[in-house]
Amino acid sequence: MQLSILITGANGQLGCELQQLIPLYPQFRFFSTDIDTLDLCDKDAVESFFDKNRMDYIINCAAYTAVDKAEDDANLCYRINCETVQNLAEAARGKAKIIHISTDYVFDGLKDGWYTEDDPTAPLNVYGRTKLAGDQAIKAAGCRHLVFRTSWLFCSQSSNFPRSILEQAHREESFDVTDDQFGCPTGMEFLASATALALHQALTSEKDLSGLYNLAASGETNWYNYALYVVKKALHLGWKLKARPENIRPVPATESGRAARRPANSRLSTARFTAAFGLTPPTWTYHVDRLIWFWTHQKTTNLRPAARPDKVIGQRFFAVTPRSRSDRP
Repeated sequence: MQLSILITGANGQLGCELQQLIPLYPQFRFFSTDIDTLDLCDKDAVESFFDKNRMDYIINCAAYTAVDKAEDDANLCYRINCETVQNLAEAARGKAKIIHISTDYVFDGLKDGWYTEDDPTAPLNVYGRTKLAGDQAIKAAGCRHLVFRTSWLFCSQSSNFPRSILEQAHREESFDVTDDQFGCPTGMEFLASATALALHQALTSEKDLSGLYNLAASGETNWYNYALYVVKKALHLGWKLKARPENIRPVPATESGRAARRPANSRLSTARFTAAFGLTPPTWTYHVDRLIWFWTHQKTTNLRPAARPDKVIGQRFFAVTPRSRSDRP
């Protein structure tokens, strides 16, 4: 009998990345839902769905992720990041196992070192508090689960930090970037692949791998050095940018003007994940390199094409002279 796997929030970044991997797992039957097909805020609708459809695993990709907007939209953020998770977990209890994506924002960032899964949580903003409440709801429901805490996500098909930096470097000769917040940029492509691997391992292992895991790329940086890396990489690949690395200025987070406070330290230790699933995450620069290479070669790349023309960066928004395909990371 084929195992059935439900992907919720399937139209979001992670959901789309996971669906790209479906052909690699013909032994599974995949079902995809989003708000238009299953409203996770509707507890009765969720319970009815599981009464009618047998699911072995749920990969929950649905989330409210607008961190600053959440400060003024706390009720909706709580409904999506906690109540929907609780609805899923309770409906799945005794029927299906759940894989859920959490965040580094559950921590206050005051630790001197890498956060482990056993460190105390103390979120600084609405988004972090609602995500932590979702984690706790899964545990309270008593269903078997894998919760992955990740950090500083980016994806080729959406707004993200590298895109913002390159657009700013295209418009302006100099600008400011925060230099006192540290973490590890993690590609959505890696997160999706690691999630699929973990699912396969959980299904085939003789051990019960349920629990909480940190899952992010390896290494560390701050937003300022991250920006420098992105600009240098783009310039190396022939991007015509106004800004040069030496004209990007480091500033403290207090000058960012953002509504939500961020943890100063978002470094996550992935030792538990590596020990359980046998995967050592790549360094953060690997998927950043792939991202910028992808944007540079969008007309010729054999990677996935941009979903819409307005998402094409290298060939549409900037005057780029792509180098040889041998530059591929």
